[in-house]
Amino acid sequence: MSTLTKQPKTATVTARTGRNRFARQQAAAGWLFTLPALVLVALFVGLPVLMAAWVSVSGWRGRGSPFSGDVPFVGLDNYQTLLAGGGLATQDLGTALRNNLWYVLLVVPTQTIVALLLAVAVNQRALKGRGFFRTALYFPSVTSSVAIVVVFLFLFGASGAVNQVIGWFGINGPNWFADPRGVLHLLLGAVGVDSGGALANHDLLGISLWEWLAGPSVAMSALIILAVFTTSGTFMLLFLAGLQNISAEVGEAATVDGASAWQRLRYVTVPMLRPVLFTVLTLGLVGTWQVFDQVYTGTQGGPAKTTITPAYLSYTASFEQQQWGQGAAIAFLLFFIIVVLTVVQRAFLRDNR
Repeated sequence: MSTLTKQPKTATVTARTGRNRFARQQAAAGWLFTLPALVLVALFVGLPVLMAAWVSVSGWRGRGSPFSGDVPFVGLDNYQTLLAGGGLATQDLGTALRNNLWYVLLVVPTQTIVALLLAVAVNQRALKGRGFFRTALYFPSVTSSVAIVVVFLFLFGASGAVNQVIGWFGINGPNWFADPRGVLHLLLGAVGVDSGGALANHDLLGISLWEWLAGPSVAMSALIILAVFTTSGTFMLLFLAGLQNISAEVGEAATVDGASAWQRLRYVTVPMLRPVLFTVLTLGLVGTWQVFDQVYTGTQGGPAKTTITPAYLSYTASFEQQQWGQGAAIAFLLFFIIVVLTVVQRAFLRDNR
């Protein structure tokens, strides 16, 4: 009896050992196949990040090797100068963060909503020429950003097509890319609020709270429109892929239950697109905080630094002012902001089921 009992146990142990050995072999094969990619990532991503981390805590001036013996270690001095120095570096950082914050707050929700609505529209079976519309809407995403910026500079010029169109309604359009006025300040001024009162007497990172509430400048507003125009097509494809993975029976069941088109979108489609929504919001958040090429090509941070962003500020501090330590520190501050906001966003979108 004991012999019969031992045999199944022995067979079970042998089977478990075999499965463990097979799992280890699979893991080893996986690491072997991914090793070339990991080496490339470590060489071209990990190593530069480590070098930038050292530069951010050093006094390197851009000449020679940053690891040479004559490069001083300054610790957190670069970060202290940026965050609490109280000088021009702090003010520029505050201005850049304010500009980029308004850019993110307006671009990310707008491009997400536009992309979702476009995806729903081109996913309709009754729509003729769906392939054409999908290609046309995606085309701006694959076009050179520099070329699109040049086109927008023409469209939003003082005598450009945009001002001519709004002129038909009796509105005198601004010189978009040369107007530093904040949009919210303009709206508040229209109702008689021209000063911030106590808000003007308190500052954050060298910028008064009244200036933080200025909203995006008119020039930045044009860049916001540009960003929505160029990125909505890409996110539309992501939403479209998610919509095509939703069974048609789900929508039919909601229709039978009496749900309207809006109710089906809000209570059925959007909840089932939660993973895609998280991806779109994460990519949008990261992309908007890293905006650089539109600013570099279109405005160079002007007018009056109202379109300067942390990414562009890092570039100017490093390559133009030769403040490489501060430029690297700005990059790591930006990295910290993106990580924190991504974690917060993940917490809000977490599936509690």
